[in-house]
Amino acid sequence: MSRTLSPARRHTGLGRLLRVVAALVVLAALGGYVLMQYITGRTIAQGCVVESADGSAGKSRSYRLSMEQASNAATISAVGTSRGMPERAVTIALATALQESALRNIEHGDRDSLGLFQQRPSQGWGTGEQILDPVYSAGEFYRHLAEVPGYSRLPLTVAAQRVQRSGFPQAYAKHEPDAALLAAALTGRAPATLNCNPPRKTTVTADAAKVRSELVRAFGEDVLPSAPPSPKGTAGAGGAPSATTVAVPVRVSAGSGDGGAKRRGWELAHWAVARSESLGLGEVAYGDRVWKAGTGWRTEHRGSEADKGADGESNIDQVRMKLAR
Repeated sequence: MSRTLSPARRHTGLGRLLRVVAALVVLAALGGYVLMQYITGRTIAQGCVVESADGSAGKSRSYRLSMEQASNAATISAVGTSRGMPERAVTIALATALQESALRNIEHGDRDSLGLFQQRPSQGWGTGEQILDPVYSAGEFYRHLAEVPGYSRLPLTVAAQRVQRSGFPQAYAKHEPDAALLAAALTGRAPATLNCNPPRKTTVTADAAKVRSELVRAFGEDVLPSAPPSPKGTAGAGGAPSATTVAVPVRVSAGSGDGGAKRRGWELAHWAVARSESLGLGEVAYGDRVWKAGTGWRTEHRGSEADKGADGESNIDQVRMKLAR
């Protein structure tokens, strides 16, 4: 004998079916979104992330930091390498700043301590205004570190303590893994491992002159050798004035070889990405890789003519920093 479902029971079954269908639709949409993020390399969260070059399962690791922290870390690294300091010195400096200020240029601290490294005017580190300049404070840290005999062979805590004279010297150790990860990227040894997604809305006015000025402050005058302005108004190999783009030549010392040139190129490229918010940069290109704000690093295989900038120079020999529109 057949049974007839009551209207109430039919309604309940239909409602349950609709809920199941709706849940499947949401899951499918979420899966598609995640897949598109993976395919395009889009950075979902604002800020920066640095990843280890070893992407094998179980070995890769990452460290996330804010745009402000990344900008300060890039300055610390650039000041170190411009002084001829090795990657180990950069790691020591970054670990120290992570412990002292969390890589923030703070205007307070214990007694009269200030800045990234919590240096004290009363202890001869400079004036308060000088210490709050990341380029100056990083330079002072490296100057003192260079005076520590065999610092590169010492445990990080010992080397940092010889400079800082902290009341908690062992605290530097916990930051060494993250500092080493950052140093590998910012010194250019690990290509395309630093990715940033600056906020879309910013009060920063993009200015090519400011980009060139900050490059010189961080890396020294040799980073942009003087060159006459390009007749078409684009940035030349020497970083000549441009309304939209600054092209920085990848110049290394004689005998460094192709490996040295590529490392220098990635050092400059990562510096630009880390400072993209503060300098109003929307695109950075080096070799066959292009970083764009909001999408991250991509590989772009270009032809022989397209692989050259407006000045005719190969993009392999330049890092191009394009202002955001």
